[in-house]
Amino acid sequence: MASKDPPLPVTYTEPDMPSGAKIFRIVPYAFILPELIFGCWVWILVAATTVYFPMLQGWVMYVSLSSFFFSLMFLLCYLFGFHRNSNSWKVVDSLYHGATAIFYMSAAVLQANATIRSETEVLAQYSPRYYQINVAASFFAFITALLYILHAFSIYYH
Repeated sequence: MASKDPPLPVTYTEPDMPSGAKIFRIVPYAFILPELIFGCWVWILVAATTVYFPMLQGWVMYVSLSSFFFSLMFLLCYLFGFHRNSNSWKVVDSLYHGATAIFYMSAAVLQANATIRSETEVLAQYSPRYYQINVAASFFAFITALLYILHAFSIYYH
């Protein structure tokens, strides 16, 4: 025998992972654009200086360029909706941003080390302008590392 109860109304639930321009309004995904901007500043500033410590600043360049490229790919995937709202995409996003946060923190520490060493070891050859550029690169590297950490934790707890 059929029930005489009225049918339940169908409610629309918004997907967990947005696509298109909505990603700029939702917290975990809104960090991607600042990560790109500040990360771009890191590698531009490091490339603009005279590199006296290639092992230290080479790692900074590698991390900043590769994370810029992969974060740009994530941004494009979110904008065009390639993720199809799958839960495995969240895991990949969390793992990528967590690993990149660790790499960027190490790069920021190495850039700060190169900045401090350049002030004390090569002061006679070193232009004060390059020192200021290295200070700015260190600052932006720490800001970018913080953005990657915030993104990783917010996607993990979301």
